[in-house]
Amino acid sequence: MPLKLVTFGEVMLRLCPEEFLRLSQVIPGRLEATFGGGELNVAVSVALQGGSASYLTALPDNAITDCLVQEAQKLGVGTELIRRVKFGRFGIYFVETGANQRGGTVTYDREGSSIALQPAESYDFETAFRGANWFHITGITPAISANAAEAAKLSVQTAKRQGLTVSCDLNFRKKLWNWRPGTKSTDLCRETMRGLMPFIDVVIANEEDAEQALGIHAASTNVDAGELNIAGYEAVARKIVAEFPNVRQVAITLRESFSASHNNWGALLFDVAANNVFLAPTDANGNYSPYEIHNIVDRVGAGDSFGGALIFALNTPELSSPATAIRYAVAASCLKHSIKGDFNTVTRTEIESLMAGSGSGRVQR
Repeated sequence: MPLKLVTFGEVMLRLCPEEFLRLSQVIPGRLEATFGGGELNVAVSVALQGGSASYLTALPDNAITDCLVQEAQKLGVGTELIRRVKFGRFGIYFVETGANQRGGTVTYDREGSSIALQPAESYDFETAFRGANWFHITGITPAISANAAEAAKLSVQTAKRQGLTVSCDLNFRKKLWNWRPGTKSTDLCRETMRGLMPFIDVVIANEEDAEQALGIHAASTNVDAGELNIAGYEAVARKIVAEFPNVRQVAITLRESFSASHNNWGALLFDVAANNVFLAPTDANGNYSPYEIHNIVDRVGAGDSFGGALIFALNTPELSSPATAIRYAVAASCLKHSIKGDFNTVTRTEIESLMAGSGSGRVQR
């Protein structure tokens, strides 16, 4: 059956200074306004690569939402599931792009957004999932508010009851997990995310999400120092499956940050049916050999581009083997580092070209 994806979460207005300027250098002044949000980013990737994707959210009934609908439709994402409501606001986030030893920053202004205020029972998930075969959510949605956390749990429960494959990117955001006063962000996150896990088939995470969201740590790893023990992440993937036997695949991106401008990038996929871990990219001898990414343009949304490409590959027969799917997802997300904005606007042809070894950046004539 061809892929029919539904994603659920919050989209925000993304405000960003030009190039590498800081907010203090441009306010008052001009900011570049685009849209972004983990679940919409995934839907955009799937749609642009040739799959069918629709986006479910709650937004205020105003002109900004009109612009969002127009943009999503232009990118091929279905907007028929967007709920327009008369309360709440359109969330905003500000991005400073890092360079060299200065890291990038994200500043949220999303409290009181429409999705944060929307009660879980107001969503008609059963109708939204009719005709779909894959549902994607992230750990960002339940981090927004207690209402959003209840909606996230109801969404995965409904999706599983209706037979959809459910994927979840753990996506820990410590600035958001604050809706229960007196509870530490990691404690609130782990309690909530562990409540979702029994309904998840495919887990997606980065090198620190498993520890922050589930309390499962990779030995001999120091994320802040850019030191990753690759073998430790195979153990993390197997521990996730051991604790949650409903999970059939675990994908973990592996970022080594030498500076804001220079990262190594790769990933692994643990496939339960094969009882094997597949790493990408690899050299001619089959050994893990990450992409060396220099002069990063924008790394925000790289994890979402990985998730979207993985979902697309797993549902595309010629890409669906675990070894090929992880290669495809890593290549897609590698290319995202060269693209400004949340959305990964690369094509399947460009991704497959990089998979085949064409990474020189030559002009295509």
